[in-house]
Amino acid sequence: MRKLIYGMNVTLDGYIAAPGDDIGWSVPSDELFQFWSDRLQATDLSLYGRKLWQTMSSYWPTADQQPDATPAEIEYACRWRDMSKVVFSSTIDEVDWNTRLVTGDAVAEITRLKAEDGGPMDIAGATLAGAAMRAGLIDEYVLATAPVLVGGGTPFFTALDNWVNLRLIETRTLPCGVTLTRYETRD
Repeated sequence: MRKLIYGMNVTLDGYIAAPGDDIGWSVPSDELFQFWSDRLQATDLSLYGRKLWQTMSSYWPTADQQPDATPAEIEYACRWRDMSKVVFSSTIDEVDWNTRLVTGDAVAEITRLKAEDGGPMDIAGATLAGAAMRAGLIDEYVLATAPVLVGGGTPFFTALDNWVNLRLIETRTLPCGVTLTRYETRD
């Protein structure tokens, strides 16, 4: 059975994007970028909602070809492009870069994927992760909390039908002031 991990950069007041989908508050440091790159390398399959997929796929497939690309960005772009991905959307009809499109029931497909043998899966995108949260499918939460308050926007956590009890498994602070925390679900 695969492990499902939900992780993103988040503001101290709990948002992954400020109003207007503004993520300008989240300027990654080298250490934070390396953290996410290492997580990507340890991931067997990435699950995306449409909105985040469109953001990622508009940049990373060719990021390694940019004249000012750093070695870390080149490495990340190659990892991202080559890894297996699934996009859940009923409004797009084509994906690329080692990606499969699912237009049906996301929770049913995520449940099926979790039951397979394989390495960990990451889930990204507030709406998709919210559906997986409500269905009790997420095994671990990874928050890279930036020391900024934005007052509104897209929340990291969705409204839930029931409590989710968690156990802290890691916490550390990067030199840039971002606090990394990892929690696993517990019964």
